[in-house]
Amino acid sequence: MKNILVVDDSALMRRVLSDIINKDDELHTEYSATDGMEALEILKKKEFDAIVLDIIMPKMNGIELLQEMNRLELKPKVIIVSTIARHGAWETIKALELGAFDFVTKPDSLADIRSKEFAVKLLQRLYLALELSWNSSKAELLKSKLMHRMNEQPVVPGREHSPKNGVTGSGKLVAIACSTGGPKALQKVIPRLPADLDAAVLIVQHMPVGFTASLSSRLNELSNMQVKEAEDGETLKKGTVYIARGGSQMRLIEKKRREYNLSVRVEAARNGLRPCADIMYESLKGTSFDDITCVVLTGMGADGTKGILQLEESNKIYVIAQDAESCTVYGMPKAIAESGAVDEIHDLDQIADAIIKHVGVR
Repeated sequence: MKNILVVDDSALMRRVLSDIINKDDELHTEYSATDGMEALEILKKKEFDAIVLDIIMPKMNGIELLQEMNRLELKPKVIIVSTIARHGAWETIKALELGAFDFVTKPDSLADIRSKEFAVKLLQRLYLALELSWNSSKAELLKSKLMHRMNEQPVVPGREHSPKNGVTGSGKLVAIACSTGGPKALQKVIPRLPADLDAAVLIVQHMPVGFTASLSSRLNELSNMQVKEAEDGETLKKGTVYIARGGSQMRLIEKKRREYNLSVRVEAARNGLRPCADIMYESLKGTSFDDITCVVLTGMGADGTKGILQLEESNKIYVIAQDAESCTVYGMPKAIAESGAVDEIHDLDQIADAIIKHVGVR
């Protein structure tokens, strides 16, 4: 049984989180802390497999606790339970930088906090972090309740990769898909791309409303290329990275030959995902790019595979996937690799170089 430490300054949240964990037959918690300082003292005395951690707390916040854990080389997996306020979103991105495995948004209402959906989201993240398997009843619950469904998209094992020539025209595009572990992975890829990359970059990172703006801002600080949250109606420009807005779907619209606008609209989720990478890739079908580089990074499920396989039918594409060893969760890259559509598989540290080598600079 895996031992979990709960850290939150709210007595209600500590009780709710502990109840969720202790109702599961693979997890257990008997210790909790009201702030990072108290948690650190507990961590120095006892061993834990994982920590469920709030960010905004008195005395020592979640970011400071993660920094101390790194300094002391304490290795429990960390799941952040965070609000979606602007400040909380920025702090959550920082927590992922510091090694947190993933995050769950903290509901606004008491009813939502006590809901099965919140409970399953939390348990699913803990199971992934601790490399535990869901039994059939948990898997069924995931299918009906969670945003990120497991292994739903069809893949075609052994399929030969034979991209079509497509329509000639307006240069190159890079389109990236990622989910769990993606914010940290993107920090290993986007800052290494040059400002004169001969393409614009589109990114679908599975995140809720409020977090993609903070992710974009942080990556922009670190990068040579301009990184921004995508806006509805804006014109695509080389040397710019556009991150799909959480809670919306992003498409590329070819207004006329060689001119593209982004469509960013609040609409229905597909397979529980908003944004959804399949929708982004499908929107590229028939566009007049000479070449589209599709990059699939760490993430659970199979989002992106169906869209890439459809895109391959009409356009010349080149597919780069992250390898299993460097993934936080080897789901999305595994799905595209098993489809047979991948041209290169690389460790995360080599992904940027692979993109530059294929796309080139201006």
